[in-house]
Amino acid sequence: MALSGVFAVVGATGQQGGATARALLDAGATVRALVRDPERPAAQSLAAAGAQLAVADFDDPASLRTAFDGAARVFAMTTMTSGRGTTGEINDGILIADAAKSAGVEHLVYSSVGGAERHTGIPHFESKRRVEEHIESLGLPATFVRPTFFYDNLRSQSSVPEDGVTVVRLPMPDGVPLQMVAVDDIGAVAAAVLIAPSRVPTGAVEIAGDELTGSQIADVFGRQAGLPARFEALPPTASGDDDLQAMFTWFATPPSYQADRALTAELDPQLQTFEQWLDGHWGP
Repeated sequence: MALSGVFAVVGATGQQGGATARALLDAGATVRALVRDPERPAAQSLAAAGAQLAVADFDDPASLRTAFDGAARVFAMTTMTSGRGTTGEINDGILIADAAKSAGVEHLVYSSVGGAERHTGIPHFESKRRVEEHIESLGLPATFVRPTFFYDNLRSQSSVPEDGVTVVRLPMPDGVPLQMVAVDDIGAVAAAVLIAPSRVPTGAVEIAGDELTGSQIADVFGRQAGLPARFEALPPTASGDDDLQAMFTWFATPPSYQADRALTAELDPQLQTFEQWLDGHWGP
């Protein structure tokens, strides 16, 4: 049965937006997919699945406001990887919130990050918190979905084994559990909240599908490859820039992420463990 109202999805051709749009379509919702280029294969795939396409560009605020016209509920996320860093991310989030408020959107689901509200000092966590704070300042009805570490970030670990051993290296100590989640499950949770915001009565939920130490992550890769496995801890400086170094330093001192895994599973009955996710994503 189709759900009433239009559900607008910002960044619908991206990972989180695409997952949310697909989950909404599967639930029978009317989806308006906001895209920069409607001719892109990802946009055309959404259209073929039944989504409306609306052109919207952060460089053209009026286009975003127009794309929200008549939408009952909106999903949005922001990223520091646009080339404009965390400042650009904050500006994008403010633009989205202001446009949603102006359009009279009844509820906004913003995908933030686990720990955003806990003053982590991690630049790309703090930028998302600034967006949350702006949304709150507008009095716009909203729910913050706060994902933990993405399984997808570990894809690079499925590399060629070394001397017949699967080796996983991460800039964090072993023995410290890391909470993680699949992008598809972020979309499933976001869709569930968009459809029924009252399912998250606190207005925010931190989400995870699994919690594993470095050695346990290595063991999963080893089972997939049919090989012995080991984990090697790297120093946080090996992560590269200051932002990621701050994040891995935060991971090293638990508790870092604090997901509500019971509520996550309630919102997404198909929630995947890391091993289940890797079963469907194994390979180069």
